[in-house]
Amino acid sequence: MPILFSYGTLQDPAVQLELFARRLVGNPDEVIGFKRSELRIADPEFAVRSGRDTHAIVLYTGRPEDRTPGTALELSDAELAAADAYEPAEYTRIRAPLASGREAWVYAGGTPTQRNAGPGESVRSGVER
Repeated sequence: MPILFSYGTLQDPAVQLELFARRLVGNPDEVIGFKRSELRIADPEFAVRSGRDTHAIVLYTGRPEDRTPGTALELSDAELAAADAYEPAEYTRIRAPLASGREAWVYAGGTPTQRNAGPGESVRSGVER
């Protein structure tokens, strides 16, 4: 079962019910080597649906002292695909280490090259939506 680290809207039970028709099982955790930032979303439909045009995003720094708190969510492969479809084009899903010692998928900004070839391989680029 995949683990998806969320630091934003996917932690919201209402968003989970809308996307997955259930509440996900999750545990508090931190993603290591990423710094939280804010991003203006270009997709007006997503901004209307979420109620905001600015959302949190994490950017890879590679520094162990940079940690972003959130929730490690357990979901199926189909639910991970639904999360991919939900996230705006500005986010890329990559593998990243968590403080708990596990590894999880996380939606981050930029491309792995822009993040100095961050941890793991990019699976979904926002450009490929």
